[in-house]
Amino acid sequence: MKARSEALALLAGSGTADFAFRISQVALPLVILRETGSVAATGLVAGAAGVPVLLSPWWARKARQWVDSGPRLAVVALVSAIALASVPAAAGLGIMSAELLIMSGLLLGCGDALATPGRSALLADTGDRWGDGRAVQLLTWQDGLRRLGMLIGPTVGALAVSTGLTSGLLWVEAATVAGAGLLACSVRAERAPEGGVTPSIRGSLRGRPEVAYGWVVRGTGCVTWFAFTLGLSVLGEERGQPGIYLAAGMTGYGVGSLVGTAVSLAVVRRTRPVVTASMAWAWSGLCWVGMGVWTTPPVVAVMGALSGVTVVIGIAAISVLITRSSAGAERRALLSGQSVVVNAGSAAGMLVGGPIIGALGAEIALIGSGLVTAAVAVLVLLRCQTAGHVRDRDHHLGRAA
Repeated sequence: MKARSEALALLAGSGTADFAFRISQVALPLVILRETGSVAATGLVAGAAGVPVLLSPWWARKARQWVDSGPRLAVVALVSAIALASVPAAAGLGIMSAELLIMSGLLLGCGDALATPGRSALLADTGDRWGDGRAVQLLTWQDGLRRLGMLIGPTVGALAVSTGLTSGLLWVEAATVAGAGLLACSVRAERAPEGGVTPSIRGSLRGRPEVAYGWVVRGTGCVTWFAFTLGLSVLGEERGQPGIYLAAGMTGYGVGSLVGTAVSLAVVRRTRPVVTASMAWAWSGLCWVGMGVWTTPPVVAVMGALSGVTVVIGIAAISVLITRSSAGAERRALLSGQSVVVNAGSAAGMLVGGPIIGALGAEIALIGSGLVTAAVAVLVLLRCQTAGHVRDRDHHLGRAA
């Protein structure tokens, strides 16, 4: 019962904080634009927040192991809440500047680099105490709550902004993040023995090649994600229907991801996880090809939904690989590595995505990105199958000897 209540507290905190983030992201650029009059400044917080996450393999190796209990997670959440509150506070006082926005973003990035893997590791550890198989179940539920926020959060935020709430939403997000930290205070520590070696991300991958394979296919999907978001935005603008294609794709993807959350556990428990992850992203890539070939809002919505289902199943499969093969400090290191892969891949894709779409066109970018995603997934699948046959052969030769 104790483990169940701790898990629910972590899930409630994670879900509400992420939902508040989705709502406030509609208001943040508006507040910055009104106060500074600079369009360029609207992305300073998000851009600066990505830097500590991308550099976390170097600076956060020991720091992420410190976040091994609910109270310590609450301390990190408090720092993030202060960073969030600094923006509406500066707007209210009329002292907003680029330097303040960058500092706020850097603090947020530090908090995210520690809190995201720390919360997931605590959730998985709590699941281990709750019962067999609960760790991946809780991580899947956490991802499902995040995707629910992605689906309805921006709409709620837009409605709130239309009524005149802008800075108020930022205060709500800061308070929600602090509240999520307080909810976690009851979670017990999963502390490593004193004097133990702090594992690095690379060191934690030793003996776990399938986790690395899973990161390759997921990272590729993150890099090529730009074709879905930027590509559909550009496509709608070019066809005189601004926002329609992206709205259709994102709505379909959101609905599909919720369906995927409902069925993913049943799938990954009956299949080999790395094979499932590879097949999931291969199918997702083919869905993007379909969007590029048959580019109409209904097709985009259907393909987006199918992609959403498979991506969630793929993410759950990688969670199975991590939770089954690691615990404690190594699990925190692996979850941190996964966060870096996702953020670095997404950032790299967005960086090169605009020029690629400008040179090739949105439809070709969708088709090309889908083919690259599917090809990498198939290559990983073939590599895993080959490695599996080699292990089986060696096993039989060993028995014969």
